[in-house]
Amino acid sequence: MAETSPPQDPENEPSSAGRRALSGRTKAILIVVAVIALVAAGLWYWRHKTYGQYFQETDDAQIRADTVAIAPKVSGYVTEVLVNDNQDVKQGEALARIDPGDYDAKVAQARAQIAQAVAGAENARAGIAEQRAAIVQAEAQLAAARTKAAHDAAEVARYVPLAASGAETRQQLDQLRLAAAQSAQQLRQQQAALEMQKRHVAGIEAQVRQAEAQGQGARAQLDAAGIDLSATRLTAPIAGRIGDKTVRIGQFVQAGTRLMSVVPLSKLYVVANFKETQLALMRPGQPAKISVDALSGVEVDGRVASVSPGTGAQFSILPPENATGNFTKIVQRVPVRLVIEAPASARKVLLPGLSVKVTVDTRSAKDELQRIQDDQERLEAKAR
Repeated sequence: MAETSPPQDPENEPSSAGRRALSGRTKAILIVVAVIALVAAGLWYWRHKTYGQYFQETDDAQIRADTVAIAPKVSGYVTEVLVNDNQDVKQGEALARIDPGDYDAKVAQARAQIAQAVAGAENARAGIAEQRAAIVQAEAQLAAARTKAAHDAAEVARYVPLAASGAETRQQLDQLRLAAAQSAQQLRQQQAALEMQKRHVAGIEAQVRQAEAQGQGARAQLDAAGIDLSATRLTAPIAGRIGDKTVRIGQFVQAGTRLMSVVPLSKLYVVANFKETQLALMRPGQPAKISVDALSGVEVDGRVASVSPGTGAQFSILPPENATGNFTKIVQRVPVRLVIEAPASARKVLLPGLSVKVTVDTRSAKDELQRIQDDQERLEAKAR
């Protein structure tokens, strides 16, 4: 017997048709979504290749300034503090003073030593003038002794033949010979005396030079004492804002003790630590956008100033030594310095230490990699 199919319920036919129709719409929606996704992916890839890959971004960045620590060159008690916390100062403005009493005394002592040396030199010069007069006198005495010695020798020569002929006595000749010998001895004494007087001049001239050298040393001490005295007045080496002020009136400070800092807020810059994989196309002068967290993400303009000559790890106190122990490759970061080109209204908020996000436009060097590759190929071809 042939089976007969059960009768269909006419009320179920619209429901099946509705499911078939809903399935068709879903397919269409999925196709549209897929097409949109493919188009979006294509656009993203095109934008990345032509635009996005040249923009290097990092949030490992901070605003910095070349802060100057204020420390005295001399020790002493602080007598005045002339600035307040967070006060703006100009270059050369007085910040604090140290008691100058000890250093005034050193200046006075050095001046007294200079005066003493000058007096000693003048006294020695006067001695030289006196000694030269003594030399003139000794020369006159030497000339007289030489004349007398010559006269006595001539008398002896004249009396020798007379005594031999008997015209004069032998006793008279002996007396003349004794007088001639005494005259010759006196001549030698006067020559020695003159030589001694001349040498004495050289000794006094040495005393003059010694006094002058002492004067020069005293003047050097005066200069050093003057420098120390001027160092009791601490001034701002640059214009900026006072920070980290710890000095108080009456405090004894040692030379080199940090008393405060001057922060040059007009010369702020950014140090961004980019990964080594981001540096291939980064060059000085490239524009950048700096997003400041303190300004709710407001972007200000910047420019790459320079790239560090080494990674941050290389300049640490204990740089890594990969030749010891196990080695794990870690992507290094390189500090990049950027100039901030923000308007004055934005600079009022910028402070050293604030976190920022930096995006550098490296499109100006997009042909560098190809140029490097071409140069390398030429070198390899030349080597072959």
